[in-house]
Amino acid sequence: MSTSSSPHDPIADVVEAALAGDLVVLPTDTVYGLGTRPDDPAAVAKLFRAKGRGRDLAIPVLVATRAAAEEIARFDERARALAGRFWPGPLSLVMPRSDRSRPWDLGEDTSTIAVRVPHHPLALAVLARTGPLAVTSANLSGEPTPSTPDGLRAAFGDAVAVYLCEEHPPTGRPSTVVDLTADPMRVLRAGGLDERALREALTGG
Repeated sequence: MSTSSSPHDPIADVVEAALAGDLVVLPTDTVYGLGTRPDDPAAVAKLFRAKGRGRDLAIPVLVATRAAAEEIARFDERARALAGRFWPGPLSLVMPRSDRSRPWDLGEDTSTIAVRVPHHPLALAVLARTGPLAVTSANLSGEPTPSTPDGLRAAFGDAVAVYLCEEHPPTGRPSTVVDLTADPMRVLRAGGLDERALREALTGG
């Protein structure tokens, strides 16, 4: 267990650990996230165990850009409209998987993937170097997400290889989750964006 503190590159330890299949904690624009590489089944299994989360709730994936998202999910016009309006930001889009992400063991649902581009400079810097990461809120299942380094370490201890924490904790609400495999779209979780704003983006309002 360590806190990333490289004087020349404060995210280097996070990148190295995540790519090695270890667990990392990093800040996002919503809450602290717990993540690892999504293409390593053993790494994702660690994530499920650390959270105490059932595999019926698939792990979402964070990416640095919409182009990166389009490599792992099949976008339609609705996805492009919503991503164009709200990314980076607190919107997770559930879409069909691409050929690249289809083998990833993110949970019981192997046909869809939830993707988001976070609006946070440290998260984006990490993702630009790691590529997609499987990231879920850094909390024990059913518990609130800690907002301090001490709270995060109390929750996860040595299960997390590197904690990348900030002086000021994330203050955003959890992301809004929208299912685009349905027509019309379905809001699976209300969060930082309201449904009216989403529908206006789709209708050109």
